[in-house]
Amino acid sequence: MKEKEFDTLPEEPENEMPQEAAEEQTSPGDTEQVTLTIEQIKKLEELAKQADSLEQELKNTSDQYLRLLAEYDNYRKRTQKEKEAIAGDVKAATILALLPVYDNLLRALEQETEDQAFYKGVEMTMNQCKAAFQSLGAEEIPALGQTFDPALHNAVMHVEEEDQGENVVVEVFQTGFSIGDKVIRHAMVKVAN
Repeated sequence: MKEKEFDTLPEEPENEMPQEAAEEQTSPGDTEQVTLTIEQIKKLEELAKQADSLEQELKNTSDQYLRLLAEYDNYRKRTQKEKEAIAGDVKAATILALLPVYDNLLRALEQETEDQAFYKGVEMTMNQCKAAFQSLGAEEIPALGQTFDPALHNAVMHVEEEDQGENVVVEVFQTGFSIGDKVIRHAMVKVAN
């Protein structure tokens, strides 16, 4: 048999890849970019953790600030109430110290005298004492003709009087005083049964 001779032999490709496949393959430079991207992701995760930590710290600091602000507000209100209470106590103590003077002036006015200048001087002094009490916020406790109230009155005598109602104050021996709701001195009274 005769061998055929070919002018040209078809060439077999030597492991050639199509161009698209070659583009998909990564070169050593591309591997470094992937590594940097993974490192960047790790850094981003670390930054996210730091951000969460900072956010929690900010929340804690904000809570501490709000608590401190509330404590300060409570302190301010408490000290204001204490100042008002101290001022009320000082006023009450001042009035208590002046009450014997008031009682003596009242007794002096109840006495008969022919010296009108002396009576007028005692009356003016009594008016000044009442004005001083009023400026301190003290008020006389109404008693005569009122129903007996143990919170305001101190009953030292009881009498049987048919023309008066039961538990009605018929006589006041000593005037009582109060500042607002606080009784400084109870009114000393006689009460009808």
